[in-house]
Amino acid sequence: MACMKNYLLPILGICLAYYYYSADEEFKPEMLQGKKVIVTGASKGIGKEMAYHLAKMGAHVMVTARSEEALKKIVSDCLKYGAASAHYIAGTMEDMTFAEQFIAKAGKILGGLDMLILNHITSATMEPFAGDIALVRRSMEVNYISYVVMSMTALPMLKRSNGSIVIVSSMADSAMKAVSGVLNAEAAPKEDCALEIIKAGALRQEEVYYGKLGWSSLLLENPGRRILEFLSLRNYNMEKFINN
Repeated sequence: MACMKNYLLPILGICLAYYYYSADEEFKPEMLQGKKVIVTGASKGIGKEMAYHLAKMGAHVMVTARSEEALKKIVSDCLKYGAASAHYIAGTMEDMTFAEQFIAKAGKILGGLDMLILNHITSATMEPFAGDIALVRRSMEVNYISYVVMSMTALPMLKRSNGSIVIVSSMADSAMKAVSGVLNAEAAPKEDCALEIIKAGALRQEEVYYGKLGWSSLLLENPGRRILEFLSLRNYNMEKFINN
């Protein structure tokens, strides 16, 4: 009895919470048909595969990255795959002016926005920190501040369309190559990752974890945190909080 109280019941509670928060609405490719979607960091890897998946679903696709030649080919491929339309604007997210203006230009070209997928990231070393403040500053600007700038610029359009913002962090092929020899883990296939990310965005999931993580996935999703958030939010008047 003591064993059940101390171990089995908590485990059962965790499993039930995990099952509850993992129950997803069924995804249908038609959900993206005609939707206006931006994908950043789209010149290769997961970004490129997301653009291709969206094109096959009939979405209006806007891609961006630094390489104009790569983006030209991706736009051409997207049109072949059935995109409602496909466009690109090349530039670097190290430039916050570009990050802001890109969203404004993309919105005008697409005629609005339904989903903003933030997938870009700056290259970073896996070596111990050696006092390179410039590297830290660049990483913060590209990997964080540009996300904030783009999200805030896109927010009015996303409010009108009841759209969504998707933030990507991956250990797919290109990411794993960057840490080869440092991190011993198997890369997740970028094509499958890309599709799961799009599904999560369409279904408005708060978080999604893909890959052979096993118990790690459960720990990352942290059902205990979700339960505490649910209970604590009951103490807030969220309508007044949002309005203020």
